[in-house]
Amino acid sequence: MRVGVFGATGAVGREIIQVLGDRKFPVTELKLYSSPRSAGTTLKTPLGEKTVEAFHPEAGRGLDFCLLSVSGDFSRAHAKALAAQGGIVIDNSSAFRLEDDVPLVVPEVNAAAIGSSRLIANPNCTTAILVVALEPLRQAFGLKRVIVSTYQAASGAGAEGMDELLAETRRVLLEGGPAQARKFRHPLPFNVIPHIDSFQPNAYTREEMKVAWESRKIMGFPGLPISCTAVRIPTLRVHGEAVTIETERPVTAEAARAVLAKAAGVKVVDDVANAVYPMPLTATGQYDVEAGRIRANDVFGEHGLDFFLCGDQLLKGAALNAVQIAERMLPKA
Repeated sequence: MRVGVFGATGAVGREIIQVLGDRKFPVTELKLYSSPRSAGTTLKTPLGEKTVEAFHPEAGRGLDFCLLSVSGDFSRAHAKALAAQGGIVIDNSSAFRLEDDVPLVVPEVNAAAIGSSRLIANPNCTTAILVVALEPLRQAFGLKRVIVSTYQAASGAGAEGMDELLAETRRVLLEGGPAQARKFRHPLPFNVIPHIDSFQPNAYTREEMKVAWESRKIMGFPGLPISCTAVRIPTLRVHGEAVTIETERPVTAEAARAVLAKAAGVKVVDDVANAVYPMPLTATGQYDVEAGRIRANDVFGEHGLDFFLCGDQLLKGAALNAVQIAERMLPKA
């Protein structure tokens, strides 16, 4: 397969290149594109060192897959044109996620939605991490409502966010001065910020509404009540999510644990007697989403469940999911 990675020098773009190699995706030609500012950069790839090229309108010619890790504005301007040039476009931005004619896909949940589409949207990172655990529970016990609180790493703001967290933490520790904020609304070191993306008329942020909107579309459950509070925390990568669900049918922690243990893309990490549970330290670099702290919810009784998830935002939340979509679209042998 001839593969192009667009936005190759960003945090997600670099992860896509690594995942392609780690999963032995059948790449015969790899083209890397970026903005003119990063053009000329040399990157190590599974096919050896490659020089990043500046994007141009005909960049999709001859490619089988175009993996986009770019802004929504770029995707709106170029994604459909790239698809028209013959390749399959998998877009990591939010540009097309809620378009009726564009599949929004997490392969463990709704791979069939891909159909014959040549433009596929990758979901918000928080959503992807959530639905791999939520969908098997929905199938087993039904869902009435979902409440989520997220603990989102600096990686959600890209390489610039990660760099800012590191630089400003060093500033505080070494210089003793106050941390500064450029990428984030407030300084992130030694702080948490309950504000990701813009506030909406309903007082939720757009990040919080993405979780609701996208989860409903992916699971094919347009009426599912979902409430989310999204919080940025001072970790480098991996998003944590505290999830409460009310189910249609009775559920126990043991039954839920058994369902999640069999779910694709989920690893049960739940031995509280030995202080074993999902954490960013253990989930970093892992393909599977860790699920733990699985317990009955006292508010909803036998129809309620609480659990905690940790998933690598740069992998299942972005690069890995994109490559998994491409894998599902490979020609059958």
